[in-house]
Amino acid sequence: MKQYFEEDARRVLIIDDDVVSRMVLMHLVDGAGAFDVLEAEDGEEGWTRLLDGAAPAIVFCDLRMPRLSGMELLARVRADARFAGLPFVLVSAAGDAASMEQALGLGADGYIVKPFDHARVGEHLARLAPSDAAPAAEDPQATARRLGIDNARLLLYLGGLQRQLAGAAADIPQLLAGGQGAALAQARAQLARLREGCATLGLHGAAQALAALEGADAPGVDRAVRALDAALAAVLRQTAAAGGAAH
Repeated sequence: MKQYFEEDARRVLIIDDDVVSRMVLMHLVDGAGAFDVLEAEDGEEGWTRLLDGAAPAIVFCDLRMPRLSGMELLARVRADARFAGLPFVLVSAAGDAASMEQALGLGADGYIVKPFDHARVGEHLARLAPSDAAPAAEDPQATARRLGIDNARLLLYLGGLQRQLAGAAADIPQLLAGGQGAALAQARAQLARLREGCATLGLHGAAQALAALEGADAPGVDRAVRALDAALAAVLRQTAAAGGAAH
């Protein structure tokens, strides 16, 4: 059985028992880029697709469906380690605060109210299944020239960012586990500082991933861990490149 980490970065799974709503959302996804769109008529069929190895990069799922509702499917997905980090967006005609709060409390990465807003759908696709390749990191010598510093100072800055990312890897998942309020605001503030640090030091892919995490409606803990680990790895690679340039 295919594990989630093998997902197709351009594959979108749309689950809705209403065929018109499903077609409309599929059309919006098609219009947002070259995505491979899969569909399911209800939560049970969606779950079967996941078990059969569909491995989407993101799921858009209706809230209320027969056999298995969107909430029930979300709970099942979040309880299964194979799909723990799968981005999952609930869609519904119900825009009440209680439904949204329940969805986000269960670990949804977003909540879209019907009729669908093209920009909102595109926003989720851009954040959760962005591009085929992350932007390349800037050459460390170019970074040093841009900042008007020498290589030794660049290495000092990279070391400071490395320590901040290592600390954030412990702090931010705990804050996100709280799910809302002051903890979520604090996590976003930390992500913003880290994103700015990565962008300043020319780590464009890491900055992009952190920006997507920062802007998500409900950043998942697993997704945060992956983004922070990737950013830390980018810093270590850049440190090694800058260290090599010094010799």
